[in-house]
Amino acid sequence: MRDEQLLALLTERPGEYISGEEISRRMAVSRTAVWKGINRLKEQGYEFESVTRKGYRITRYPDRFDEVSLRMRLDQVTSWGQPLHLFPSVSSTQDIARVLAEEGAPEGTLVIAEEQISGRGRQGRHWHSPPGRGIWMSLIMRPVQPLQYTPQLTLLAAVAVCRALRSVSELNIGIKWPNDLLIDGRKVCGILVESAAEDGYVRHAIAGIGIDVNLAAEDLPEELQAIATSLRMESGGDPLDRTLVVAAVIQELEAMYQLYSQQGFTAIAALWEALAFSMGRHLTVHTPQGELQGTATGLGNNGELLLQQKDGSILPVYSGEIHL
Repeated sequence: MRDEQLLALLTERPGEYISGEEISRRMAVSRTAVWKGINRLKEQGYEFESVTRKGYRITRYPDRFDEVSLRMRLDQVTSWGQPLHLFPSVSSTQDIARVLAEEGAPEGTLVIAEEQISGRGRQGRHWHSPPGRGIWMSLIMRPVQPLQYTPQLTLLAAVAVCRALRSVSELNIGIKWPNDLLIDGRKVCGILVESAAEDGYVRHAIAGIGIDVNLAAEDLPEELQAIATSLRMESGGDPLDRTLVVAAVIQELEAMYQLYSQQGFTAIAALWEALAFSMGRHLTVHTPQGELQGTATGLGNNGELLLQQKDGSILPVYSGEIHL
């Protein structure tokens, strides 16, 4: 008897009891096997109420990820997320995913951790990744394309994650070029795409995604409290089910990747521009070459930000930090 099948039965009718006899009959196993399966789920953090002649019902789900429910949820919505590597604590999911990719892990391989000790964002910045509060994960992709188009994957990931978080939270989340997700100017998600190449073509690309899901204000270091937020803080409600959020994100990533493969970057760029808060606004961008200013008009073919100058000319920006 697979724990995933038992969990699926127990969650068919939320809040209702399901008898051991029914579980035994539908799964074609003994009552002893059912009891052992319930105990295995208890070990993973599920809590049950059992009543004679009524059966079992789940009263509390674990606050941490568990492989059974995560695999089940991913299987329902996407072919990605397999194989799944789940860890309680790691230095960085990017580091683990890179090793797996170099060892030949297939496209769609997903690494998730409850906590990152040395999570990182763009330009080597530290990413605050406390246990049990957010989603810290990395996904392996293997696009067949020249290395020069890798920045397009960063924008693709931003679109996918933004769409997913909007769908599960109903919050007005927007993209800050190239890939930060903001709510009212405060960061809720960061994305880092790192790639390896051979003979000018991408060998693998790893999308690292950090989402502040259920953090409270006190979970944020003092230096982040004015610039960061979480889905829970913004919604003002109960904690979100992180498993559902992961599934929504991976589902959108797969869908956007398929769109990209079929229609090219133009389709992704149009979606990105519709979600970006900076379009049509006058921006200051700090780049390695110095400070640039202009009005954001869209994206170039490789994902560069296009700034219109006062004389009407268009200036492409390939890397930098936006300041309004």
